[in-house]
Amino acid sequence: MDALDVDLLRVLHESPRIPLVELARVLGVARGTAQARLDRLERAGIITGYGPDVDLAAAGFPVQAFVSLEIAQGALEDVASELAALPAVVEAYATTGSSDVLCRLAASSHEDLQQTLIELNRTPTVARSTSVVVLSEVVAPRTLPLLEGRPRTAPRRAPAYRDAP
Repeated sequence: MDALDVDLLRVLHESPRIPLVELARVLGVARGTAQARLDRLERAGIITGYGPDVDLAAAGFPVQAFVSLEIAQGALEDVASELAALPAVVEAYATTGSSDVLCRLAASSHEDLQQTLIELNRTPTVARSTSVVVLSEVVAPRTLPLLEGRPRTAPRRAPAYRDAP
């Protein structure tokens, strides 16, 4: 990723519905360059979608929790299927450390969260769970600071970026 790629991602993050012509104008590159970069970032799996960001609290799910799961030995595929079947599980990751899987749950109420936790603990692959209720968001999910913090090279053929620092 070079400076143009990161700037393209920043502009898309700030204005996700920006037309391609306007994106190229803001970046100071040709429309074909902007399109080629978008296509390359998509093919590389860096851009994974253009869906809307959803505020779960505003959508009626103000209660969130992180749940660590200890699962039966070798049951990761089974637990993945079980977690995918629970709509309250908004994301889940296999982890190292004292637990095997870390999940984020969203619920409409504490009672709804409790019901989901009961369902989770009833699955045959979950040996133990530990939950932590989210009080507030301190840092929203983000990627741009990480990408912008890396040393960036200027693209070879984009005139607006030739003299970039």
